[in-house]
Amino acid sequence: MSYEIKTIDKFSYVEEGEGDVLMLLHGLFGALSNYRDQIEHYKLKYKVVVPLLPIYEMSVFEASLGGLTRYTHEFIELMNYNKMVVLGNSLGGHIAALYTLKHQEKVKALILTGSSGLFESAMGTTFPKRGDYQFIKDRTEHTFFDPTMATKELVDEVFDICNNRLKAIKVLATAKSAIRHNLRDDLEFIKVPSLLIWGKNDTITPAFVGEEFHRLMETSELHFIDKCGHAPMMERPEEFNKIVDEFLKKVG
Repeated sequence: MSYEIKTIDKFSYVEEGEGDVLMLLHGLFGALSNYRDQIEHYKLKYKVVVPLLPIYEMSVFEASLGGLTRYTHEFIELMNYNKMVVLGNSLGGHIAALYTLKHQEKVKALILTGSSGLFESAMGTTFPKRGDYQFIKDRTEHTFFDPTMATKELVDEVFDICNNRLKAIKVLATAKSAIRHNLRDDLEFIKVPSLLIWGKNDTITPAFVGEEFHRLMETSELHFIDKCGHAPMMERPEEFNKIVDEFLKKVG
C-alpha cells in the first residue's frame, strides 16, 4: 500500500482519512511503513497524520531530540491541529512525551510503545565498520521477537543509512541526545490519559522500562504483548490495534 506524501513549507507528511487527528511518530530508523497497519485501520475513523521526521535531512548541528521535537511542534502549529491523539514508537515516543509535556492543551491522549526516554539499548555508542551487512542484519533482527520480521527490504534500508557517513553521524548525534535527555523527573507532569503498549520480549527498551513509565505516569495504563519485540505495531498489529481501540473508547 502506497500513500501520497504531501509537502507544505519544509514539512513532508501523510494524511489519510477525516475526523479527529491521530498523529503517528516513527523512531530513529523508522519509516512510513512502520505504521502501515495503523493507517489502514484508523483512517476509517480518524485523520491519520504521519509526519516524516527529517532525521537525515537536518543539519548536523540540528540533529537531536530537541531539534526533532521543535520540528514536530512547528508542523502541528502550521497545520493547526488540536485535541490530538499522539502515538509514538521508540524515539517517536520520546518526542511524543516531550511534546505533550509542553503542550498538554493540544493533546487529548498519549500512546507510547517501546519508547525511549528512560533506558534503551540499540546500536550502542558507535557504528560498526561501514559495509558490515551481517552486523546490521543481526541488529535489525534483534528489534523483533520473530527475526523473519526483518525482511531484506528493511535490512537494506537500515544498511544504507549506516553505510552513509553523514546519515550515520546524524543518527548517532540524535541517539546520544535522546540518552542525555532522560524523562525520569518529568513524566509525573503528564496529566493526559496515556496508554503504554510494550512487547514482553523487547530487548531495546525491555519490559521493566514499560513498568517504570507506568509507575511514573499516574494517568497511564500498561499493556504487554507476548512474543513481541520493540515494534508491537508492526509485529503484532491486530493485538496492538485492539488495545488502542479499547483505550480510545475510554477517552471518547
